[in-house]
Amino acid sequence: MDDQKEKRFKEILEENGGRINRICQFYCRNVEDKKDMYQEVLVNIWKSLDKFRGDSAISTWIYRIAVNTSISFSGMASRDKKLYIDKVPQNLNFLLDENELYQKFQIEEQLEQLEICVNQLSVIEKILISLVLEGLTMREIADVVGLTEPNVKVKIHRIKEQLKQQLVR
Repeated sequence: MDDQKEKRFKEILEENGGRINRICQFYCRNVEDKKDMYQEVLVNIWKSLDKFRGDSAISTWIYRIAVNTSISFSGMASRDKKLYIDKVPQNLNFLLDENELYQKFQIEEQLEQLEICVNQLSVIEKILISLVLEGLTMREIADVVGLTEPNVKVKIHRIKEQLKQQLVR
C-alpha cells in the first residue's frame, strides 16, 4: 500500500512540481524560504493523499493545498503581506539593442507598478490574482478558493477594473 502511495506521490510531483513552485514563488521571494515552503506543500500533499476523493481534478486539489500552505507559511493572513510577480531577467541586457532594452525597461516598470497595485489588494483578491496569473480557468479558481464560478468572475472583473484604474493614474 505504501509503495502505491509513493508511486502516486511521485506522479503528482512530476505533473505538478512546476505549478507548486510557481505558487510558492508568488508568496515568497527569499530562495531558502521558498524551498522550505515548497517542502511544506509536499508534506501536506503526502499527508492528505489518502484523503483525495476525486471530487475535483488532482491539479485543483494540488493548487488548493499549495495556496493554503503558502498562505499559512508566509503569514499571508495579513493584508500587508506581499505577492511577487516575476519580472524579465536582468541578465539579458547584453543581448538586446537599445530599442529592445528601452521596451524591456518599460515592461519591467509596468510590472513593478502592477506588483505595487496588486499588493494593495485584500488577501482573497491577491489569491485570486495569483491563480489568474497561473492560468487557471474560472471554474478551477472557484474550486480552489471555494467560491461559486459566477462569484469568482465578478470578483476578478472588479479586481481587473480596479488595477486598470490604478495603473492609468
